[in-house]
Amino acid sequence: MITRTASSVHTDSWQQILRDAIRDPHELSQALGLTGVVSQQAHQQFSVVVPAPFLARIRQGDPHDPLLLQVLPSFAETISAGFGTDPLQEASSNPLPGLIHKYHNRVLLTLAGHCAINCRYCFRRHFPYDENMPGREHWLRVLDYIAQRPAIEEVIFSGGEPLAVNDQRLGWLSNELEQIPHLKRLRIHTRMPIVIPQRINDPLLNWLDRGRLKKIMVIHCNHPQEIDENVTRALQLLHKRGVLLLNQSVLLRGINDHVDTLSALSEALIEADVQPYYLHLLDRVAGAAHFEVDENEALQLIAQLRGNCSGYMVPSLVRETPGASAKTVIG
Repeated sequence: MITRTASSVHTDSWQQILRDAIRDPHELSQALGLTGVVSQQAHQQFSVVVPAPFLARIRQGDPHDPLLLQVLPSFAETISAGFGTDPLQEASSNPLPGLIHKYHNRVLLTLAGHCAINCRYCFRRHFPYDENMPGREHWLRVLDYIAQRPAIEEVIFSGGEPLAVNDQRLGWLSNELEQIPHLKRLRIHTRMPIVIPQRINDPLLNWLDRGRLKKIMVIHCNHPQEIDENVTRALQLLHKRGVLLLNQSVLLRGINDHVDTLSALSEALIEADVQPYYLHLLDRVAGAAHFEVDENEALQLIAQLRGNCSGYMVPSLVRETPGASAKTVIG
């Protein structure tokens, strides 16, 4: 086992940082000076992945740290009454491996079956990635599916973590999408700039710069403690290249369910040139019941946030409902 500490500084490539991520919950606890906080059963159900840059932002010796609670397997994950393995019923919107078509004018491509970090509340923690990882030949079928449907205006790179895919492959796929005349936008849903900001490098910026499609990156940040100088620098690099940056958070019990936390998060995002976009009510996935915040409580938080922040800094409170034509804005 490699011994690591939360203060370790990596100067390696993003690929090396990802390879070196902590994948053992006891090693994670040891690195943070904690004992007796791990559920091995929860880890077996959904494994731990925590890269060093994110680890460095977790407070030493604090079992209630809001970043730690997002990644540490807990006994509460084994109690999920009323929660399912496919909370958004994506299996019914999966006409081809690697493609999810829930909304009429956009499709989502699952480019990777793994993430740079495993968030314990992930709504795709039970997703059948093994059945949705086609090779290049199959991606041509996906491209043909898109080309034959003029109503599709936007393609979303997702996963898993789409930026865990190398830039040669991402650049190829982006270029192929450029050839489909009715497409207007390419959106990337990613947590990578938050968890491994070193991923925002010249090869990535170069292919994002190319072509006529408008590039939009929706990052996923839940707490202001997740944003340090390296993260801010990475996000500003994207902004300077003309990438529209939006943030979506999940409202999580014990992590960001306080108006001061949400206010600080919006402030940090705006400073990093990111627009607060969505605050999601929890998708009711098995293993995440302990994170759920009641809808009425969420509405009160948003009302308080409007009193604390300028209007453009207040994200929309939303719920994703299976079969709906769009996300449902609450309140």
